Amino acid sequence: MTDGKKKGRPRILFFDLNETLLDLSEVRESVKNAFEGRNELVPLWFSSLLHYSLVATVAGQFKPFDEIGISAMMMVARSNGLDLSEDRAREAIQPIMSAPPHPDALPALKRLKDAEFQIGLLTNSFQKVMERQLENAGLAGMFHINLSVEEAGIYKPHRDIYGWAASRVGKWPDACMMIAAHGWDVAGALWNGMRAAFVARPGQELYPLAPVPEIVEPDLEGVANRLIEMGE
Repeated sequence: MTDGKKKGRPRILFFDLNETLLDLSEVRESVKNAFEGRNELVPLWFSSLLHYSLVATVAGQFKPFDEIGISAMMMVARSNGLDLSEDRAREAIQPIMSAPPHPDALPALKRLKDAEFQIGLLTNSFQKVMERQLENAGLAGMFHINLSVEEAGIYKPHRDIYGWAASRVGKWPDACMMIAAHGWDVAGALWNGMRAAFVARPGQELYPLAPVPEIVEPDLEGVANRLIEMGE
């Protein structure tokens, strides 16, 4: 699905990492176990993680994403009558280091590289975590540039992160496209001048108050098809 506007190819594609390229099913299962099997607390944890990453950004108290995740997990546990130690919370999120790629990730990236797209990564994971994730998922070396928000000191979807990413590759934001399975990430990119493609993976939705991205597909194969169909 597209917005019907005629546009040439983006000069560079920025992929989100977690949930867009990597399958976090094992992480969710591990976090559920830490919550004593209460599956309904897992999405609440992820929402709290995003919430407090933005709180830290706005307050100028930038902290590692995994540390915010651990703190958010302990908060959710305590507010729901569970006793969860910091060590147990830290253990619960470890599977994120070895999260496998979605089956469509590597084939789509290879097709886009073969079609001579410039491919980058823009992730909320810190640099060392990102490097381990890519290596363990077999995706290392697939990108022209790997950008972690750690370098900028602000988390997505803060408005400045998208302009910063574009500047790191010497482009204006409107020459770049953010590809993500998160409505908030797509919204942040669109509001701040980037183009965007939404990967509508199960359970993911666009934010209704944001502009509609020019590409909406259920998987990365569909996104790659749309991009390759574009003119130069």
